[in-house]
Amino acid sequence: MVVADFGSGSGAYVLAIAQELSGSGKVYAIDVQKDLLRRTLNDAKKLGLENVHILWGDLEKENGSKLSGQSCDVVLISNLLFQVQNKEQVLREARRILRPRGYLVVIDWQESFGGLGPIKKHVIDRNTAIGYAEHIGFKLSDEFPAGAHHYGLVLRAM
Repeated sequence: MVVADFGSGSGAYVLAIAQELSGSGKVYAIDVQKDLLRRTLNDAKKLGLENVHILWGDLEKENGSKLSGQSCDVVLISNLLFQVQNKEQVLREARRILRPRGYLVVIDWQESFGGLGPIKKHVIDRNTAIGYAEHIGFKLSDEFPAGAHHYGLVLRAM
């Protein structure tokens, strides 16, 4: 299995996924912050995870992940949509690198929560996220609880 974590940040999901894969497959940590990528790689080495690969990339640009087309089984986008200006391009990049019928997992803030999360105008609610994804060629497959302040979506590339 090949998984890409878009906007991987501190790498918490990357490391958890790599451990779950038990050394098989690959997990790509993709972020614009090089210091966070270095931290993720260092943490992976400390844990003996050789299936973690870091990529510096701007996901709001065409081919921004630097991965080949149809090279991944799953793309994770967690707490990123509210931060980027070009949301559709990020989703297009996910669609480009996913294999046919691959999965896109989206976790994001349900609302602003009075300063706990993003400011209200930056929140991308569940329905808006689904709308963007469907426009790019995804179909909602499932939903899952993602904590008290987030929603979790599983979308399938069509």
